[in-house]
Amino acid sequence: MSKTSSSTPGLHVDSLLAHGGGGYDRATGAVVPPIPTATTFVRDEAYELRNPGHLYSRDDNDLFLKTEGLIATLEGGAESRLFASGMAAIAAIARTVKPGGTLLVQSGIYWGTTLFLRKLCARGNVALVEADAGDLQVFLDEISVTKPDLVWLEVPSNPFLEVADIRNIATRCKEMGAISCVDATAATPLILKPLRFGADLVMHSATKALNGHSDLLGGVVTTADADSEAWAFVREERKLAGAVLGSFEAWLLLRGLRTLSLRVERMNANTRKLAEFLHEHPKVETVLYPGLASHPQHELARSMMTGGFGSLLSVQFKGGSEEALKVAGALDLFQRATSLGGTESLVEHRYTIEGESSGIPKNLLRLSIGIEHIDDLIADFDQALSVI
Repeated sequence: MSKTSSSTPGLHVDSLLAHGGGGYDRATGAVVPPIPTATTFVRDEAYELRNPGHLYSRDDNDLFLKTEGLIATLEGGAESRLFASGMAAIAAIARTVKPGGTLLVQSGIYWGTTLFLRKLCARGNVALVEADAGDLQVFLDEISVTKPDLVWLEVPSNPFLEVADIRNIATRCKEMGAISCVDATAATPLILKPLRFGADLVMHSATKALNGHSDLLGGVVTTADADSEAWAFVREERKLAGAVLGSFEAWLLLRGLRTLSLRVERMNANTRKLAEFLHEHPKVETVLYPGLASHPQHELARSMMTGGFGSLLSVQFKGGSEEALKVAGALDLFQRATSLGGTESLVEHRYTIEGESSGIPKNLLRLSIGIEHIDDLIADFDQALSVI
């Protein structure tokens, strides 16, 4: 994790987050920012805006600007834009590919992303190529052969926790004139900064760890180059299509960001310890987590991630769907729900949610690890595993 912020030299990122990226409200002295509710702004007698830059709240929202500035600093990027959800952010980026173009997407990622891209490309006359980014040379060759307009990665991937080599893939993208984008939702900007490794865009579902309290939908995209054609499109898409957060949701997101460092620290420590426990358990077939030395991309993950490996892990149990569902049903502290990155730990049988076409193993449970005490999390799994 970066120790200082670029916008405030010498200030530790933890301190920047704690103060919401800007300290007290300059207009009132309030230690938390106000929630702007106005949708439009007045002009004077000459029909000039009384406050330049404030025309309509779809784009002109001071709370957006404050939150976007903080996230751009965390990412080491030039600019950020908030969206109404993570999927809205994905949609804006995917639409940078014009009809007749090609989109190369990493296979085995979040099923919602894959399903959306398949439908979008089929409707929009865009060639969609899906390839395994776990085999670097195969993926690099795919970029060279297909010459995509956009390459979409997810690091680490959800739910298989694969770690793609962002640096080498981004380099090949630049050689071939492709835009590279990384969904780093499962890592957070405190663990992984894809722009540092050459990615053009980084995206997060702010619904997850950035907010961290399972009470809003949001997305954010950050660019390395605010003058790029792709970024101009993303900005315009957010403004004209209107896929924006409400002011209250932006306020909740900024409030959640204030505790991001503390939450990430606890969640990452918990995840590592639980992964180690499960890895040694005789009823577990395999643990998918890049923080384990047994993970095939562990060393690659270590070279890109700082301060942890994220709070998402997947477990495959000896047996099949029946055994996995028995464990999920026996858990008491873990809540059976779909999401990740919140303060509460969640368990999900992805096959039940996604079905046969997703390729998810029937014996796999995806875990999102929260901030509970690690002894309680381990004890909950210890008793649940006794049922199989």
